[in-house]
Amino acid sequence: MEERIRRVGFGPPWLGGGPLPGGYGTGDGPDGRGTLWRLPWFTSVLLAVFVMVGTGFAAKGQPDREPLDAFARVLLIAGPALLLLRHRYPVFCVFGVALSALLYLGAGYPYGPIFLTVAVACFAAIVSGHRTAAWWAIGLLWVGHLLVGHLLYPYLPPSGDAGAAWGPEVGVAAWVVAVLLISELARVRREQWIHDRAERAAAEARRADEERLRIARELHDVLAHSISVINVQAGVGLALLDSDPEQARTALTTIKAASKEALGEVRQVLDTLRTSGDAPRAPAPGLDRLPELVEQAAGAGLSVELEDEGERVALSPGADLAAFRIVQEALTNVVRHSGSRTAHVQLGYGADVLTLRIDDAGPATGDEAGGSGNGLVGMRERAAALGGTIEAGPRPDGGFRVRASLPLKPKETP
Repeated sequence: MEERIRRVGFGPPWLGGGPLPGGYGTGDGPDGRGTLWRLPWFTSVLLAVFVMVGTGFAAKGQPDREPLDAFARVLLIAGPALLLLRHRYPVFCVFGVALSALLYLGAGYPYGPIFLTVAVACFAAIVSGHRTAAWWAIGLLWVGHLLVGHLLYPYLPPSGDAGAAWGPEVGVAAWVVAVLLISELARVRREQWIHDRAERAAAEARRADEERLRIARELHDVLAHSISVINVQAGVGLALLDSDPEQARTALTTIKAASKEALGEVRQVLDTLRTSGDAPRAPAPGLDRLPELVEQAAGAGLSVELEDEGERVALSPGADLAAFRIVQEALTNVVRHSGSRTAHVQLGYGADVLTLRIDDAGPATGDEAGGSGNGLVGMRERAAALGGTIEAGPRPDGGFRVRASLPLKPKETP
């Protein structure tokens, strides 16, 4: 995570950044403006004014220190100027600001708010992931401060300086520790925010994938069944077009009804792509539409026998739709891949599970009858989404069986 945050910066790696997104001040940045315009001008200028004015007031109470001259003003303005680069070059910025503050102290100028620029640079470096650089910079500044105040003061301005007392060093140490702790806390919070945002993005992507998979599954189930019926009836119509026009007309009528039904269901599936919150225009199909399914299968030349076991209960919408689609796909596979023209559908209502069993006598008419296609994959996904299972395979007598077990969660009645 720290390495990931470190890459947020721009500019050369030895300065703590990465490649610039646009020319520096050339007006070719991603937002149509130059990189120069995206620097933190407002806060840096505000801090520069505060440091200059605050140091002027602080100097009045420190007559024993060196007066503020042009070099002092340059050092005071150098810190806020370097802070313009704190987001793109945090390592260069924190060392540069610490060096300017150390030179200011070594020159014997009055103590003042120049240390605020060090705190801001340290904060920016730590938050951007450059913890080691920030600790080194502020550590070297602290050591330099100790050397200037307690060891090198006879050789540095102001002349006649008696050196600093050790008592105030406790406050300086507390200030350094506070800056580091606040910066580390902000870094941890930022990393947590980035992590949470990535988690939310991943969850959104998963939900989008699941929704696409659901729509693809619905379209497959609808189209596979209807097109199988249309294909069979088209073959019948072509074969009987000359010898039995009336029977061919019946086949064409079946094709028209099946295609209309398919269009209606496809439109219903695509309705889910509308804006969230809109109510569906038609209820999702369920087991109450099994008679229509049997009628469609009969149009394709398949005789289906329905059998119920146990006391029928109202199912939740998800389980009802899944059960209907499983039966629909199983009958579609019989039409497409079985030589049998009969199928047996058994609905078993247990205490806490709904069992679906679809049998046909066989034999298989193609290589795909073993169940490796998308149809059985979709059935397994539907069952797994509800915590159920699917078993599909040939029977010893040459037929084929699909058996599904779906947990029963009765729909609450008002």
